[in-house]
Amino acid sequence: MSAYVLRRLMLIPLTLFGIMVINFIFAQMAPGGPVELMLAKAQGQAVDATARVAGTGAQETAPRMAGDGGGAYRGARGLDPVFVKEIEKQFGFDRPAHERFFKMMGDYLRFDFGKSFYRDVSVVDLVLEKLPVSISLGLWSTLIIYFVSIPLGITKAVRDGSGFDVATSWAVIIGYAVPGFLFAILLVVLFAGGTFLSIFPLRGLTSIGAENFSWWHRITDYFWHLALPVSALVIGGFAQLTMLTKNCFLEEINKQYVVTARAKGLTEGRVLYGHVFRNAMLLVIAGFPSALLGILFTGAILIEVIFSLDGIGLLGYEAVVNRDYPVMFGTLWVFGLIGLVLNLITDLTYHLVDPRIDFEAR
Repeated sequence: MSAYVLRRLMLIPLTLFGIMVINFIFAQMAPGGPVELMLAKAQGQAVDATARVAGTGAQETAPRMAGDGGGAYRGARGLDPVFVKEIEKQFGFDRPAHERFFKMMGDYLRFDFGKSFYRDVSVVDLVLEKLPVSISLGLWSTLIIYFVSIPLGITKAVRDGSGFDVATSWAVIIGYAVPGFLFAILLVVLFAGGTFLSIFPLRGLTSIGAENFSWWHRITDYFWHLALPVSALVIGGFAQLTMLTKNCFLEEINKQYVVTARAKGLTEGRVLYGHVFRNAMLLVIAGFPSALLGILFTGAILIEVIFSLDGIGLLGYEAVVNRDYPVMFGTLWVFGLIGLVLNLITDLTYHLVDPRIDFEAR
């Protein structure tokens, strides 16, 4: 496996470079930008602006317009050209796109991600500040999904076709059909001060003054705030993993080695958990790193926005809305690298769970 791992590690920089190129091109094609935003603010108005909510207030972002004659921004009409040039230089737009891209990539190779355009805080500090919220959501959601789905999927496989299997299948289908963000809105309406009850909080992971609570009170307050967002994340992943576990077990239960084990007089528990479990859980267990990554950096974005959780998802949303390019591309670089490494770890996990899988031989 060493040669396979080495090849995969050598492909990571090339893959990451391709990801950055594609996203940089799309960012240049998208309307609006930090220069237009600052020029619109300097004029006290935004030309054809679109009001967007980011963080605590609404900000106006002017779309990028075609230049007048010499290529100046239309939003710069009435402004001193020297001032416009200073704004462009401040954000690095005084240079061609390809120069900006290669400078950015050179900085990223040194893990220098720069500062946010609007917060005067380094991208690394911003990510480290928001990361605990996203880790809390991703880690607890993934653990609950696995601890509930695996036993439920095994039980459904053993009792395939029974009333229990049919009833739980309906629950699984509903859970799979309802998007997590829609379920989150329903939870807010029902339990977070909406139309009905006001049991759970709607903002943050801790209450005001939580630093003065006792350790036990802080723990309960933390999980009290996590209850609704984690429930919203669990609903979709729980359904998918339950059916995957059931199908994996059904496939293994009907194989010849299971019949042989039962013929030897082994108990049903010994057959299921001593022989079937390892083979059936190959896909489920090996997929844990990618499942965690998916919930951590993609599935939680809307949940963070709905529940006003200041995590990586909300940070990325605000960066896109405000065209905060250092935050956009810095987080894309970091999480792209993490994703590629976790994909490699997933492949290695397959090999550890079942040594018969040899990626190097392929």
